[in-house]
Parts: sequence; C-alpha cells; structure tokens
Amino acid sequence: MLDRIALIILIIGGINWGSVGLFGFDIVAWICGGTDMLASRIIYTIVGLAGLWCISLLFRSREHLTEKE
Repeated sequence: MLDRIALIILIIGGINWGSVGLFGFDIVAWICGGTDMLASRIIYTIVGLAGLWCISLLFRSREHLTEKE
C-alpha cells in the first residue's frame, strides 16, 4: 500500500515538474501561494520522500512485488 501511495505522489510531482518545464507554471506554488510558503515546502518534501522511497522499488525482486498484490 505504501508503494502505491508513494508512486501516486511521485506521479503528481512529475506532472508538476512537467508543467514547470513546459509552461513555466508551478502548480503547487500556485495552489499554496508561492514556493516559499510552508504548505509548498511540505508538499515538495513529501514528493521528495516519495521519490526516495520509490528508489527501493528498483532493487526489489519481481516476485516480491507481485506477492503483495
């Protein structure tokens, strides 16, 4: 379950970075009132932690991942 939550958060973060790269528009900063706002920093931190968690997916065996489903 934690793997799926981390992947969802990472996908949302990827969409945000895609928006920054393509349009120069930061969705998180827009929603939270700027990049320096506490809410934005919390969201960026959560996305970063989700990314770190997802690194572990690269090193797990395929059998281990399918057993959990």
